[in-house]
Amino acid sequence: MTNEPTPVSLRAKPGPDRLAVTGIGNALLDIIMRDHDQTYERLGLIRASMNLVDLDRAHEILDAMGPTIQMSGGSVANTIAGVAALGGTAGFIGKVADDEFGEVFTHDFESMGVEVDLALAEISEGATGRCHVFVGDDAQRTMATYLGAANQLQVHDVHERLIARSEITYIEGYLFDLPPAKEAIHRVVEIAHEHDSMVALSLSDSFCVERHRRDFLELVTNDVDVLLCNESELLALFQTSSLDEACEHVGELGVLTVVTLGPSGARIVTMSGGVHVPAAHVEHVVDQNGAGDLFASGFLYGLAIGADPVEAANLGSLCAGEVIKHLGARPESDLEAVAIDGGLL
Repeated sequence: MTNEPTPVSLRAKPGPDRLAVTGIGNALLDIIMRDHDQTYERLGLIRASMNLVDLDRAHEILDAMGPTIQMSGGSVANTIAGVAALGGTAGFIGKVADDEFGEVFTHDFESMGVEVDLALAEISEGATGRCHVFVGDDAQRTMATYLGAANQLQVHDVHERLIARSEITYIEGYLFDLPPAKEAIHRVVEIAHEHDSMVALSLSDSFCVERHRRDFLELVTNDVDVLLCNESELLALFQTSSLDEACEHVGELGVLTVVTLGPSGARIVTMSGGVHVPAAHVEHVVDQNGAGDLFASGFLYGLAIGADPVEAANLGSLCAGEVIKHLGARPESDLEAVAIDGGLL
């Protein structure tokens, strides 16, 4: 079933003391390169995936890169930047080091009007994280990520200040790669439930799902209200090769799920079945980096202001379509104005 875009009507932004979405995720500096010569392949990176590296390897990769664009990033961080670009109130929780990259990250977010609660890492917890992004001629991106301080969140780094005021609390699956961050995530869920904030989870990456499948299944079964993923991630979660079967499984759990399908759009899954939402039309795709993150911006912000899931997914498709028109994972146009012109805000 295909649903045509419908205008969002009678929506209300959260009150002055509320946040539409607060995200908790890896605070990373994105270092982006147009990769015409398959540099990623010579470096031994797995195409179109996120490869974890240590600091020495990160230095080696950076030395091999040509001209780059640098900007603050991280998957959920990109989503929160998109919410702010839509005119929404937003918060971000993460961890950086007391270094130049950490200062740049903090300044970028505060300049967008995002409220930040960034813990400062001890020297032993590493430098501010960074993600090296290789964008191929086919717009696919291959990433090598040094997590550093970003993945060192501890329970004591998580505070109620932002979560307690949020309509939706959005959790990044990548955070499960170290045990201390897992404990911090469980604390985030507790706070969200205590303050009636919906819990949304991004599965982040199919390899991430394979590493933490049991943890994700437990979280989705017991604590998650909204699940965001792409097709390969959902298939990995339920260990099946059939999207229909995976959707049946997640539908039985009663979790509102949106599965992004690239140029084929997205599928919304509820207990009552699935609905297909088409992708926004884009003449020329430059860089797929950030498409899923910005889809989440529109989808979550739509839900936060009272849109139904189909309306929210149409807003997500518009946001994803904007970001893939240029290099980098942040919107370059006035995203709120584009959404208003499209009848989606």
